[in-house]
Amino acid sequence: MQRTAVNPWDWSLKLGYNQAEIIEGTSRQLICAGQTAVDGDGNPQHPGDMRGQIGLALDNLEAVLAGANMGLSNVVQLGVYATDVDEALRNFDLLGMRFGPIQCAPPMTLLGVTRLAIPGLMFEIKATAAA
Repeated sequence: MQRTAVNPWDWSLKLGYNQAEIIEGTSRQLICAGQTAVDGDGNPQHPGDMRGQIGLALDNLEAVLAGANMGLSNVVQLGVYATDVDEALRNFDLLGMRFGPIQCAPPMTLLGVTRLAIPGLMFEIKATAAA
C-alpha cells in the first residue's frame, strides 16, 4: 500500500493527522464499527476514566484489525466521538503513542456527542483500513 499525504497546511500534523491521503495499491478494505471501552462480553469498563476508555478502545480496535490480518499501519481514516472533547484531547497522546512510532497519520475527524450508545461510555473510535 502506497500512502501519499495531502496537506495544503501543516497545522494538523502537530495534532497527529493528515488532511487527506492518497491510498494506492490496495486489494482489501476493512470498515470497522466504532470501538469503545468494553470487555469481551460488551460490558463497559473504566467508568469516569477517559484515559482508561481511550486505551481500551484502542486495544479493541487493534484486536479487530488483527482479526483481519491488519494493524494500525493499515488504518486510512479515523472517526472519533467523545462526550467531552477537551478531556479526550488531553489524552490524545495515547493515539500518538500508538500511531506515531509507525509513522501513520490517517485523516481523522473528532466529534463531540452528548452520549454514546452504551451509558457510561465516553469515547468511541471507528476506522477504515486497507491492505
